[in-house]
Amino acid sequence: MTQTETADRVRTALATVDWRRRTFDLYRRVRATPDPATAHALWRETRDAMFTDHPASALLPEDAADFTGLPVPAYDPAWRFHLPIEAAEPTVLDVETGTDGVVHFDRLGVVQVPGVGSLDVWAHGGYAGGLFVPVKDASAGRPGGTYGGGRYLLDTIKGSDLGADDDGIVLDFNFAYNPSCAYDPAWACPLAPPGNTVPVAIPVGEQYGS
Repeated sequence: MTQTETADRVRTALATVDWRRRTFDLYRRVRATPDPATAHALWRETRDAMFTDHPASALLPEDAADFTGLPVPAYDPAWRFHLPIEAAEPTVLDVETGTDGVVHFDRLGVVQVPGVGSLDVWAHGGYAGGLFVPVKDASAGRPGGTYGGGRYLLDTIKGSDLGADDDGIVLDFNFAYNPSCAYDPAWACPLAPPGNTVPVAIPVGEQYGS
């Protein structure tokens, strides 16, 4: 490997570290903000800035040139829930990713979301642990809808954590966001499995396409 190639790899790695550091800090500030709508505005503003300026942004150069902000509707409090995790039969999910190899998840349980349906809650099987809750809704892959592979509600190993306590976890669909592979096909991301696919359209959170 040449010195230039090594330098490029180092820059990429450090940019990724900084992206994750900023993401953890963003969600810390979100959790510390008492009003969810105000927290959501902070989340939108910060993510738009990161997608615009950060070297680890998932936007392709041709998309970055015309980028004016992520398509996120106004906050709707009806889509915020605090839900207990209920027991479910154990199962596993192994996902081949572009940067982390095979990522292993174990189903921790399920949450019952009023008006939406059941969602599996996954525990990350890697050394860092964490919770993972994706969702794929009825508008996925349709014009004006959401990303075809689904979105993420929680991915705590990478910072997206809206809070939890002994009574359950916070799921706020206004904060649902697209995985990196929605913007750059070079990424391979864990997508929503059948247990995280719901029959209703979810009109809040980050949308996709036109």
